[in-house]
Amino acid sequence: MVEIRGRYDGDLRCTSRHLPSGAELATDAPRDNEGKGECFSPTDLVATALGSCMLTIMGIYARRHEIDLRGAGFRIEKHMQTDPRRIGQLVVEIEVPIALDARHREGLERAAMACPVKKSLHPEIDIPVRFVFGGEA
Repeated sequence: MVEIRGRYDGDLRCTSRHLPSGAELATDAPRDNEGKGECFSPTDLVATALGSCMLTIMGIYARRHEIDLRGAGFRIEKHMQTDPRRIGQLVVEIEVPIALDARHREGLERAAMACPVKKSLHPEIDIPVRFVFGGEA
């Protein structure tokens, strides 16, 4: 169990604190929803959580197979729907800057697709995922 606490600071901004570490982060409503958009919106954090979770689970696979995954990254396009306002699509691209054999590419892809955040998202959210390994275009 992890406890996170948050408070409304006013002007559509919230601050959240991760109690085990003391780390804090702020969220703003996005500009297209009456906010200032000066930092991540709550739905931006969902997209960020997906990408970082996928890389983390890939990192666990990589560590178990002695693969140096440093430098891997993600890019996510978040597309909102309007009625009801919700995330409609998260287009994910995962880039692994090293060349790997088919067995490890498949293992990393399976790991990413099994991340807890992805499994927790509503099935109506379209989540196409593309993997790019070792300089593929």
